[in-house]
Amino acid sequence: MAAVPAAVRRVLGQDRQYEVVEQPEPEIVQVGRPAGESIEQPAKLIRIAAMIRELLEEVRQSSLDEPGRKRLRQVYERALAALREGLSEDLQQELDTLTIPLEGTPSQSEIRVAQAQLVGWLEGLFHGIQAALWAQHMQARAQLEEMRRRGLPPGPSEAGPEGTPRPGQYL
Repeated sequence: MAAVPAAVRRVLGQDRQYEVVEQPEPEIVQVGRPAGESIEQPAKLIRIAAMIRELLEEVRQSSLDEPGRKRLRQVYERALAALREGLSEDLQQELDTLTIPLEGTPSQSEIRVAQAQLVGWLEGLFHGIQAALWAQHMQARAQLEEMRRRGLPPGPSEAGPEGTPRPGQYL
């Protein structure tokens, strides 16, 4: 018999005869952006969140003059723009509905409220990410336990000489 690649043959019986099996063409799957909520640049998001948290602490501990408040408004707006770049459309829309636009020269209390709200939203986002990772971990663990519980399938049950059972799978 001519050599048939292992990928396209199937053993038919004990006499080692082969049957050629048609193999379908492999399907090319395009991997795109995942649907729903996603974060493209988590490290950038964490850096911006840390910066906003530090700015909030600075605003709480000091009194700001008018140029300082204007500068903080600019930093806040730039931070929001940078955050939007790394978020999915769903999360961008959520962020847009929850953030407070700062107009003109905001008061110190307006800045504190806007920054605290943003920090709170980011912390909620991080908790959501942690919960999703934990759920994935638990699902993978359950699948592994199920595989261990099932074990290996038994080998062929061929009888040895004179009808006695063979002592093991590999003998």
